[in-house]
Amino acid sequence: MFFGFFWGDWTLILVIPGLLFTLWAQFKVKSSYSRYAQELLPPYMTGAAVARRMLDANGLSHVPVEMVRGHLSDHYDPRHKVLRLSEAVYHGNNVAAVGVAAHEAGHALQDERGYLPLKFRIAIVPVCNVGSRLAMPLFIIGLFMAGLSAFADWLMLAGIAAFSLSVFFQLVTLPVEFNASRRALRCLEGSGTMTNAQLKGSRKVLSAAAMTYVAALAVGLLSLLRLLLIAASFGSRRNSR
Repeated sequence: MFFGFFWGDWTLILVIPGLLFTLWAQFKVKSSYSRYAQELLPPYMTGAAVARRMLDANGLSHVPVEMVRGHLSDHYDPRHKVLRLSEAVYHGNNVAAVGVAAHEAGHALQDERGYLPLKFRIAIVPVCNVGSRLAMPLFIIGLFMAGLSAFADWLMLAGIAAFSLSVFFQLVTLPVEFNASRRALRCLEGSGTMTNAQLKGSRKVLSAAAMTYVAALAVGLLSLLRLLLIAASFGSRRNSR
């Protein structure tokens, strides 16, 4: 393969810190969830029950809480107005499960209250999905054509622009996720059903989960910088001929 994108490419070093950060964030999520999944709550305080009470208390009795397969596959579907919890969270009566369920209910509250960052994120999903699929094919085709056609520069720039959309989506995601966690913790504190130690545990689980979004943004930004440097390197080499 050619220098400047695959083997022998010094710009790969730029991405390594982001990848290490991602591995650390994933480890923190798994370890925090495993630890606080051992701290049991009363049998009636399952993730599903807590999410249901949180939704009902905020006028969202019309939003169903469903169970889905997968580990930590929990999410709120704004298109169908459905909150879906993984089996472990749905049935789990522990600090970790309740924290995750309340966080997803927080997204439902955002949707109901017209939280602008969430509405904006939903609006840009189609464009960002297209951009993420086209980014690397456009950039790589541009690299193959480098030196053969001036059109190659435009293809690489188009790939970079498309990749920027996915990075922008990750940036928009941060306030949405942090806000959902704040809403969740406020509701859990206001319910008076958890001790301070249990609330602290839920906060740690949600904080660890939030770091995965920060890590994804860091990787995206470093990868974007790498693409820019590669494109600039090919451009300077062509101009020096």
